[in-house]
Amino acid sequence: LFRPIVDKAVVSTQSTGDSALETDRLWEDRDVRFDVPLSQMKMRPGERLIDHLDSIEDTKGNNGERGRLMVTNLRIIWHSKTLPRINLSVGFNSVININTRSAESKLRGSTEALYILTRCNNTRFEFIFTNLVPDTPRLFTSVLAVQRAYETTKMYRDLKLRGALIANKTLRLLPLEEVYDKVNGVWNLSSDQGNLGTFYITNVRLVWHAEINETFNVSIPYIQMRAVKIRDSKFGTALVVESLKNAGGYVLGFRIDPVEKLNEVMKEIHSLYRVYSANPIFGVQYQVEDRLEPLDQLTIEYEEDDIEITDDNPSSDAFVAYYADSNKDSDSEPVFCEKLGLAIESIKEGFTLESLWEVTGI
Repeated sequence: LFRPIVDKAVVSTQSTGDSALETDRLWEDRDVRFDVPLSQMKMRPGERLIDHLDSIEDTKGNNGERGRLMVTNLRIIWHSKTLPRINLSVGFNSVININTRSAESKLRGSTEALYILTRCNNTRFEFIFTNLVPDTPRLFTSVLAVQRAYETTKMYRDLKLRGALIANKTLRLLPLEEVYDKVNGVWNLSSDQGNLGTFYITNVRLVWHAEINETFNVSIPYIQMRAVKIRDSKFGTALVVESLKNAGGYVLGFRIDPVEKLNEVMKEIHSLYRVYSANPIFGVQYQVEDRLEPLDQLTIEYEEDDIEITDDNPSSDAFVAYYADSNKDSDSEPVFCEKLGLAIESIKEGFTLESLWEVTGI
């Protein structure tokens, strides 16, 4: 089995080569963020604008506010037209469910709306978007189609263990993927015996599989790599690939003989990582018929108001309106809390008394 960490007996902490990769953590598709600065509304490398709609109401949190909704290959962005600093960024990876239901809009009355249920940092949020242009399904079709495209292309972005990666000793290529090198005789050092296998180095990821058992494999996208190092181990000099924490925090060791070949492989991975980082391939492909303007032309620049707002409570509660809680109409039964010596409303499952006092950055 692959292990989250490598045994110290297998790989020592002494590094014998270049290691760290300059990583820009991918958050756009994973986080739900509220009222972000303009810099976070701009597209990161590899992010593409797929569709935009100019008359969309955020019915849940800003009912009566006309805004613009943008759909990229990683997330949904909404901002108010009058106050662009009032905005949302909803990553597709956080989405649990998308459907359509009737909603009460201040601008359109009772009408069909798009409901999006998400989960981020163990908290569920619900978003309701209403298209203020009547008789057009574009809001529904664009978001649903891009979400489906995102869900079917996770191999581009997620570390995968024991997947259906190999067929007849050949890598199953993803669309847009190209193999740059195939390296035989690569030992995986996750066990005391080691497993002999093969590397596939592509423009998207690094893949290894065992020769004897093709289902014993790992796929590591460059976007999830934290470091590629050469270290000493009890098996000799080894190539160590570390994944980011959100990808499991794996540390995988590999041995390639001779050492000169090992150094070549590490340099090739570093080189392809740099090329990939300049223009990542996230795999989501969808195109609408209308020609779209660049995102920087669709996002309204705004100046800071020449006023000072004081608030005794510096924490933002912009996200409170979006909590998805079906039982909000009724309070929970009171229970006695020994820590406080008081009767309190029973705490929801998944929360603790301590967590309710913490300010969580979203």
